[in-house]
Amino acid sequence: MKKAARYERVIAYFEKHMPVAETELTYTDPYELIIAVILSAQCTDKRVNIITQDFFKKFPDAEVLAKHEPSEVFEYIRSCSYPNNKARHLVGMARMLTADFDGQVPDTLEELQKLPGVGRKTANVILSVAFRKPAMAVDTHVFRVAERIGLTSRAKSPLDAELQLTRYIPESLVHKAHHWLILHGRYVCQARKPRCRECGLTDLCRYYHKISKTK
Repeated sequence: MKKAARYERVIAYFEKHMPVAETELTYTDPYELIIAVILSAQCTDKRVNIITQDFFKKFPDAEVLAKHEPSEVFEYIRSCSYPNNKARHLVGMARMLTADFDGQVPDTLEELQKLPGVGRKTANVILSVAFRKPAMAVDTHVFRVAERIGLTSRAKSPLDAELQLTRYIPESLVHKAHHWLILHGRYVCQARKPRCRECGLTDLCRYYHKISKTK
């Protein structure tokens, strides 16, 4: 199957079976989203949503957060992974937002990546989710699923996978495709025990055909 046809098949499948695909993080504005995404690194969305309930009450915006020390923030996020590092990043991020961006989360990749704790993946999530821009954030789920079903070919890095994916996915669907791949990887195409019987893409899945030959 040619690459373009493969993408058409996958997109058609998700449009039919996952017409609504959104982040599972709870947020109301770009500030809350960037906090949640930074906290979500190597931490479940469920845990992050529990943490942010009290966090957003204490630190409702960047200006308020910027006035506190990482040690104070740590007490609110201690149940997530790497709380010390994340506390420093969150305070540093808030202080830069306040000093350089009038307290507002910027909407360009270049400016977002200037913020402490914000790498390319996090920046792309913000662009995609908060601003509906055609940005493809590649996390472990996206990287795994895209390779298994043949949307990417031997991608050497998340950036390589991102470039391959955005080459074929229409711009208007990139922000949605990001969630399709994440949610499919989270609930169906899991890393250790993929639920192939629940997947409607096994006919073109390279991984499925590979393991089928070994049985």
